[in-house]
Formats: sequence, C-alpha cells, structure tokens
Amino acid sequence: MLELGGIIILGILAQWFAWKLKIPAILPLLLIGLLVGPISAEFLSADGKKWIEPAWNGSEGLFVGENLFYFVSLSISIILFEGGLTLKLKEIKNVGPIVITKLITLGSLVTFIGAAIAVHYVFSLSWEISFLFSALIIVTGPTVITPILRNIPLKKDVSAILKWEGILIDPIGALVAVLVFEFISVGSDGEFTKTAFVEFGKIVLFGSTFGFTFAHALNFAINKKWIPHYLLNVFALASVLGVFVLSDSFAHESGLLAVVVMGMVLGNSKSEYLKELLYFKESLSILLISILFILLSANIDMEELWLIYNWKTVILFAIVVFALRPIGVFLSTWNSSLKLNEKLFISWVGPRGIVAAGIASLFGIKLVANGVAGAEYITPLVFMIVLGTVILSATTARLFARIVGVFLKKSDGILILGASDVSRLIAHYLEKNDRHVVLIDSNHTNISKAKEEGLEAITTNIYSDALSDNIELNDMGYLMALTGSSDINKYATNKLRNQFGENGTYRLVTEEEMLDPTNNPKEGLFSHTDDFALLTKTSKEYPAIHEIEINDKIQYEKIIEKTITDKNTIPIFLKNTNGELTIISSYSKEVEKIEKGFQLVYLGKPLEELS
Repeated sequence: MLELGGIIILGILAQWFAWKLKIPAILPLLLIGLLVGPISAEFLSADGKKWIEPAWNGSEGLFVGENLFYFVSLSISIILFEGGLTLKLKEIKNVGPIVITKLITLGSLVTFIGAAIAVHYVFSLSWEISFLFSALIIVTGPTVITPILRNIPLKKDVSAILKWEGILIDPIGALVAVLVFEFISVGSDGEFTKTAFVEFGKIVLFGSTFGFTFAHALNFAINKKWIPHYLLNVFALASVLGVFVLSDSFAHESGLLAVVVMGMVLGNSKSEYLKELLYFKESLSILLISILFILLSANIDMEELWLIYNWKTVILFAIVVFALRPIGVFLSTWNSSLKLNEKLFISWVGPRGIVAAGIASLFGIKLVANGVAGAEYITPLVFMIVLGTVILSATTARLFARIVGVFLKKSDGILILGASDVSRLIAHYLEKNDRHVVLIDSNHTNISKAKEEGLEAITTNIYSDALSDNIELNDMGYLMALTGSSDINKYATNKLRNQFGENGTYRLVTEEEMLDPTNNPKEGLFSHTDDFALLTKTSKEYPAIHEIEINDKIQYEKIIEKTITDKNTIPIFLKNTNGELTIISSYSKEVEKIEKGFQLVYLGKPLEELS
C-alpha cells in the first residue's frame, strides 16, 4: 500500500514540478523512477533492494507474474487512444501542409532507416530489433515540445512547425512502432515464413477492423444519446479497454493497433461530445503516465543500464541527434520559405516523448519474456534517447535560438480578447499595418466570423490553461481585453500580463470607472469616457477606422479633448513617421514627443464632420 500510494504521490508531484519549472513532465518522472528503482538498489539501500519494486523475477514486487505487463498494456492502450483522438486529418491540410507533411513522412523515414542502420552496426543488434528501436524514436510529442518552447519567443512559422510535428507524429509514430513490433512477434523464431506473414496480416486486419467498427459504433451510440451523460466518459473508457482485449483475443498483439485506429476514427468524427471526451482521456492519461513512467523506469535493473554504459551509446546518440535529425529536417524543408537559421533551430529541437518511452518498455518486457535476442537493449536505449534529447532541448533551446538568430528580440504581436465587431475592425487595421494579431473568444459565432474575414482567431476559455500552452502565441507582447464583461477583462489582464503583456496590458474601462474620472486605471484602454457599450455603438454607426495627421503635442491634446465631448469618435492609436503604432491609454494624455507627420488613429465619425 505504501509503495502504491507513494507512486501516485510522487507522480503528481513530478507533474507539478514540471509545470512549475516549465520542463517536460517526462524528465522528473523518469529521474524519480530511476532513483527509487535501480539507483536506490545499487547505491542507497543497505539490503540491495529497490525502494519501489514493480516486479522481481516475476514473483515478487507490486505486480506478480504477468501483471506488470498487463497493467502496462492497458495503460498504453488508453494513452494511445487519447493520442489517436488528437490526430485530425483536416489539421494536416490547414497547417503549412508541405513542410509539416514532409517532416512526418520523409523526416520520419530518414530517422526510421538511419537509426536502424546505426544501432545495427554500433550495437550489433538484429535488423528486427534495430528497426523496432528506430520506429520507437520517431515520436516527438506535444507534451515535450510545448514546455520547452513555451517561453521562447519565435516566429510563428517555426513554432507552428514544431508544434504540429509533435501533435501529428505522436499517433503516427506509435502506429509504425506497433506494426514493427507485431511483425517481430509473428516471426520471433527468426524465420519470417508464409505463416508469419499470414499472422501479421491477421493482426493488421483485426486491429484496423475492430478499431474502425467500434469507433463508429461508439460514436453512433453517443450521438443517439443511448448513453447517459454522466456515464459517457467511463463508458468510453470501458469501450477502449473492451476493444483492446477483444481484438487481442482474435489476433494476438492486435489490441494496440485497434485502439490507435479507434482513436483516430473517433477523433475525426463530428461528435459534439468529442471535446469533453478528450478532456477526460487527457486527465486520465496524465494520471496513468505519472504512475506508468515511475514504474517503468523503476523496473529497469542496473544490469540493463550497464549494457549501454559505453562509448557506443554516445556514438548512437550523436548520430540520431546531430546527423539524422538535421538531414530529415533539411530534406523536408528543401525549397521552403524557411531560412537557414530557422532550419538549424528546428533540427536542434527534437526531443522524444512519452509515447516512445512507454511503448519501448512495453515491447521490451514482452520481447525479453519471449527470448528475442537483443530485446534487452530496447528499453535502456530508448530511455537514453528520450532523456538525452529532452535534457538537451530543455537546457539549450533558448540559448541556441539566440545563437542562430531566431529568438525574437521584440515581441510586438497583439493578442485581442474578444472577437466582436469592434475587435475585428481594430484587428483588420492592425494587420494592414503589419502587426501579428490573434483574436481569442469563447463565442464560436464571433470566432467563425473572424476566420471568415481572414483573421487569425482561436476559440478558448480564458479561465482554462489551454491559452498558456499555445506556443504559437509566443510573439504576443501586447494584450488588449475588449470583451463586454469587465470581470473577464480584469481577470485576463491580471492572469496574462506576465506572459502576453511584456510591452503593455490594457483593458476597457468599466461603466463605474468611466463615470468617475478620478478612478481611472493605469491599464485603461483608449479613453476613460468610453466603455464597451459606447465602443460597440460607435463601431456600428461608423464602422471605419480613420487617420488624421497631427504636427505637435498641442494639436494632439486639442483633438483628444474634442473626441471626449463627441461620443461618436474614439482615439485608439498614435502612428509615428515610421509607421509604428502606440496604443493610446485612458490613464493620461501624456505621450512621447510628437513630430510633424505623426497620425492619430481613431474609430467612428470623421473628425472633419465634427462641429
């Protein structure tokens, strides 16, 4: 009981520390597992036993006999199903399809073939084990990429490529690894006979058929509301486990393929409950991952670690990271718009993730139990690649971004909270003046209108943490809260000022603040006499943004006074002779030196028409 409770507590603490330190969770999880497992047995325990013993000789420990393998299999099936849910085919079309498609195909092929050749000759492993190793290290994954890049201001294109590569390659890499493992399993005696190929065909047939069929069946039952809402998530969980076990009973080792296919099919359906289902599976996956990776790394014995404690490991790591990754990236980005320094940075950042480590342990346990030669190298070698690449990327990505010149020195993107008519009007003006603008809103109608108008917009809830994980917003240096809710505006400025308000965080004044000039907040936006209601009214009556030239500060102050008395004109920006924009704050009329050629940007009735 103490060990089980300790694993859960340590796992969640590791997740918390990873969030706090902004590092991938897999790093503290694996390090804790190694500490309470092989390291404690070798160096810390007086009796030579591990502090946490998942299994020992199949008869002692937390999981007796085959129980550890069963637990790992079921856990991995849920994790892979959740990964399959995130793979949406339409997203491949929507995101710079050329470079990203090449990365997850051509780039993966380079790693798959190159790493297999490298490990075959460096460690003298069989071709079957070598290709299994190479299939496992294809996967990067969003859970390792996102924390590393979250605080590195990069160009949107570079962030998007790394983000989508991780998201899309996760289930694809898992599928390749599962197929290679199953191919090895049916020919584990070393002879890939006609019977072996028939068995492999059965695995692919039953796995894909069960996954496809039960995904549609579950989606049909959900849409017909045959399942009560409170049972939806647990029913889906039971379905995944049921498909895994059922498929495996028809064709041994086909269960993992079935759940990956099931997740991919269900993830591309149009179920209105898909998002809720994904949230539940994500939470469950976090719990399972926290337990699983402490267990798996604790289950490694020092003898396995000593197997790779030599220069061969360094050579293999160098080939995978410093040769194969750059070759794959440069081939995939050939004739693209990416510059040399951007290609170098993408080549440098390629950490392997949770799926690679989890499946490696599962396959390693199974193949060693089956007596497959060289299988004992799978788990330690993959763990070495995972730990090495995560540590390398986490510790050097920011520095390397500065060295190669992809680190944005100035974050001048603008994040607008609220995608109403007036927000979209302002966003269009900013885009015409070469500013990166992103609108966020929880209102699907507003977001749809923004996208139809060609604006970049994201549907999100300001109270969730999803926004903080969006690495494509790393160049946002300004925050403008323009919603009709003063509470949301205040909450957003307080919550997001450190992440997106590097150059300024602003919000609309409330009705109470507008009526009381002495209660004017420093973060007030545009004018202390205009709240959301007046801004919306003005934009509907005069849906245009104008510019008027001003020559000095005196003229500027006169115009500002005029806009205060006329409720149909609202000043929003000040534009200098270089075209740079400054957001006008409601707090004070004080501005920097104004020279001839400056322009006041305002919304509403043209100033020439004012009496």
